[in-house]
Amino acid sequence: MSTSSAGRLLPAPAPSGPAPLLRRILLQGKYETLAMVRNGEQLILAVILPLLALLGLTVTPLLDGLGAPRVDIAVPGILALCAMSTAFTGQGIATGFDRRYGVLRFLSTTPLGRTGLIAGKILAVLAVLVLQLVVVGTVAAALGWQPRPEGWLPGLTMLVLGAAAFTALGLLVAGTVRPEATLAITNLLWILLGALGGIVVPAERLPDAVGTVAHFLPSGALGAAMREAFLHGTFAVPSLIILLLWTVVPGAAAIRWFKWN
Repeated sequence: MSTSSAGRLLPAPAPSGPAPLLRRILLQGKYETLAMVRNGEQLILAVILPLLALLGLTVTPLLDGLGAPRVDIAVPGILALCAMSTAFTGQGIATGFDRRYGVLRFLSTTPLGRTGLIAGKILAVLAVLVLQLVVVGTVAAALGWQPRPEGWLPGLTMLVLGAAAFTALGLLVAGTVRPEATLAITNLLWILLGALGGIVVPAERLPDAVGTVAHFLPSGALGAAMREAFLHGTFAVPSLIILLLWTVVPGAAAIRWFKWN
């Protein structure tokens, strides 16, 4: 109860409850996005290195002889690399250290909850991916990139699916090993998959044994799907199936074995 200026007793204001779940998720997604964008190391990994790789592929003969201009072959792979950088390496490292410092355990007990926390992280990945798409697309257009108009729908669809697969992998690693190991594993895999995983350089240009394995990796499947979309305007069904498997299986494993502390 409270007292008015006239001395009358008035009911105390009712305590405000938690914000609606959607608003909580949006706020968490905004926080996660800003944290990733403001982190210098994350920015280098998410934007600077992919742009350097794009420039390198357009001025060297590595992609010659594949039936299309260098930049048209390079850009789909670079967009796929952006998805791997943000969803796997960036989100994996951030989640691993959030777990180490008790942030995950604390947030999971708030009204946001575990479901809201994961949804916020997914939203942040998608937001950063949009920024990467704009930046890389602008630079690529200046270099002469001419994607097929009908390729945008399959391309964006596969990009989101690839981000989902790499997010599942990143959360699996971050939730099951020590943060220091997460840092080492995600960075090492980024280098290996980026160079030999068929994501930037088509699997056909890799040594036979490496190229065969790359077709079944999420990196190789996403790279091939993106090139199929923007070079031919079609869905790569085998790559779609592979990415779905890489989303479902690691996702289920992360749900089963993820440690919040």
